Order: sequence, then C-alpha cells, then structure tokens
Amino acid sequence: MTMSDDDILAPRRSRSGSGSRASSGKTAHGPIIDQEGHEIRPETLEQGFREFRFDFGQGNPFGNLTREQRIARLEAIAKLLDVAFILPGTNIRYGIDGLIGLIPVVGDIITTAISLWLVREARALGAPWYITARMLGNVALDGVVGIVPFAGDAFDVMFRANMRNVRLLRRWLEKQPRI
Repeated sequence: MTMSDDDILAPRRSRSGSGSRASSGKTAHGPIIDQEGHEIRPETLEQGFREFRFDFGQGNPFGNLTREQRIARLEAIAKLLDVAFILPGTNIRYGIDGLIGLIPVVGDIITTAISLWLVREARALGAPWYITARMLGNVALDGVVGIVPFAGDAFDVMFRANMRNVRLLRRWLEKQPRI
C-alpha cells in the first residue's frame, strides 16, 4: 500500500483517537540506524552538533591548486565579469561587471573589489611590480569612470579591465622559463 502526499505531510490519526506514539507516552524501542545501516549510539546523539565540522580531506580545497589551475580560475572569473553574455541582436559582449555596475556606487565598489582580488592573485603568482602596476591602473580607470551613471557602465562594457589584466598576466607568464 502506498501513502499519499497528504499522509506524508500530515499523518493520519489512529482510530483510537490518540495521536502519534510520541504524544501517547510510548517511546520507540530498538537501535537507531543511520542511512548507511550502522547503529548510532545514544550518547553520540546527546552530543548533538558540538563536534560537527567539515572534512575536506587534505587541507583547503582552494589552496592546493596548481599554477595552471589558478591561471584558469583567473581567466574564468575575468570572462564572467567582462564577456559572459552577448547583447541580443548585436555582437556586443558584456559580463556581470556591467550588470552589477548598474547599481549606483555600490555596484562599482563590488566589481572593483573583485578586480583587485584578481590583481592580488596575479601578484601571488609572481607577477612583477610593473605588471601589477599596469593591472592596478586598469582597475582604477575602470572603477573611477564606472562611477559615472550610464556612461561609466558603457565604458565598463567596452574597456573590459579584467580581460586586459588577464591578458597582461598571460603574456608575462608566456615569457617566463618553465621550471
């Protein structure tokens, strides 16, 4: 016999008029079993979630990336920010940088902060000061002009500071000897 959805959400009352077992004073007997079929000891249930923690295995899942994986992550974020979408009927590409930038001041602060994180990651990859200085100049120009309503958003879409910065980083990395 199958149960209807109503029975699952609001179980039927017993015919004797008493409610569920818990309300009639009766308690369940027998072991408590988890989803894998293993018995759970009652003392572990009493501890609750005090010892609950995530176990990612070997350290931080975001910190153990190779150099190429980090570069691929930067490129993916830059594409999402600058060229993820195409304006219908045109060939103009834009990203969430242009969309978030439509929110006055706050949107530009958010996108500038993400762009600065990309510059920080480039520096962590070993980019020299002159590359990071150019990247910071791109972010600053994008952030300052982006504050101007509508014209700044159009500039954000056309200037694509994040894609420029990733391209700068990629060109510098290609010139570096492989170790």
